[in-house]
Amino acid sequence: MNAKGKGVFFMECREIKDLLASGNLCVSVYGLGGVGLAITAVWLRAGARVIGVDINKSKVNHLNEGIVDHPEIVVKETIQKAVREGRFKATTDGVNASKNSDIKIVIVPLLLTKSKEPDFTAIDSAVTSIARGLKRGDMVVIETSLPPGTTMYRIKPLLESISGLKAEDDFGLAYSPERVMVGHAVRDIEEAYPKIVGGVGPRSSEVAKALYERIAKRGVIVVSNPTVAEFEKLAEGIYRDVNIALANELARLAQKLGVDYEEVKIAANSQPYCHLHDTGSGVGGYCIPVYPYLMLYSAVSNGIPLELTITARRINEEQPEYVVKLILDVIKELKLNYNDVKIAILGLAFRGDIGDSRVTPVHDILRDLVKSGIKNIVVHDPFVKNDIVVGELGLKLTSDLSEAVKDADIVAILTKHSLYRKLTAEYLRDLSGKDRICVVDAVHALNPKFTPKGSLYVGVGRPLVKVE
Repeated sequence: MNAKGKGVFFMECREIKDLLASGNLCVSVYGLGGVGLAITAVWLRAGARVIGVDINKSKVNHLNEGIVDHPEIVVKETIQKAVREGRFKATTDGVNASKNSDIKIVIVPLLLTKSKEPDFTAIDSAVTSIARGLKRGDMVVIETSLPPGTTMYRIKPLLESISGLKAEDDFGLAYSPERVMVGHAVRDIEEAYPKIVGGVGPRSSEVAKALYERIAKRGVIVVSNPTVAEFEKLAEGIYRDVNIALANELARLAQKLGVDYEEVKIAANSQPYCHLHDTGSGVGGYCIPVYPYLMLYSAVSNGIPLELTITARRINEEQPEYVVKLILDVIKELKLNYNDVKIAILGLAFRGDIGDSRVTPVHDILRDLVKSGIKNIVVHDPFVKNDIVVGELGLKLTSDLSEAVKDADIVAILTKHSLYRKLTAEYLRDLSGKDRICVVDAVHALNPKFTPKGSLYVGVGRPLVKVE
């Protein structure tokens, strides 16, 4: 029970906001990954005390010592300051965290099994811990991306059966999807987008709205129920996945026709109803590649085929294979030997200007190149310092561009880091020390017009440029 002597679920909205502003509201955050730490920082900045919950003991110990591994300075500084002030602590004890907090926010990952179905293990575990410490008057908010219907028909019954309490009568329950990109997550939450909220009933929605109005400057959109909010979140990601697939498909044809997809895109997007996306080496991370399968999980159980969604996912999953074919075709064009050729891979992260290589399409490209028999591959990334897959493949990962490109016959640019957009093919040739260089540009980082004499430029969706 908080300082007001009653649970937040039974307070007036004004009282809830005052309680938060005064520092007398305690929030527990379940899941301290990149997004979870950003959410933690946001609630600390709003005035709350926060208990962070994670199963990783090493991470918990580091956080309690003020060691915060996160790309956003504001996240690091906010949590470090809160540790010093005694407003933040991390723990592996989710039950105790639930007992001692007013608001419980769940942002544990929902990954896929090998058969591409959702693995509910982590979220079931977090919800079970919350239920065992749940008190009358508490508020539970789920932010993890979920198949539509999960909050109402999986999480709600689990909370009620274990706690003996009833949602909307004894405690509040709402779904409010995170809508962020790690790297600028705090800005996204506080300034960039409205917060979406769907409660299991009107009171749950009202309380969730009152809470998020304190942190989201763009306001709160209340939808009719959690299933709408869950659906909305996945629809955002699927929209992007489908449009990226369209870009990748059109780029493949453009290359065959000797047309530059980049030129097509710029011209087409001058029409206000057209928004062609960028092409690339594939789609990575724990979000966009996962959301179609979460939606498909609900669709299949309801007998609805999502043909466009699954076709787009297949196209994007094939993109790394397409990039590998470009590289192998170049080796053949240059009459190089697989045993002797050196390939410098520029970019490992799944997105530009971040250090996150989880589910990056570059992993698939590296696996296929190694499987093809190519042994001399060096991977460069200015942000990724360690990577398990690169290590397992026996490859070198470096942040030294000169080291990566030295003696390289082929430079493959696979991630759209800002650093790479400042390069030229001539500069890469000089770094290699070779008379010629071949650039395979999956992300349109370089201008093919500046390909030096004796060299090749091959871009995804671009005509081959060969300067004799």
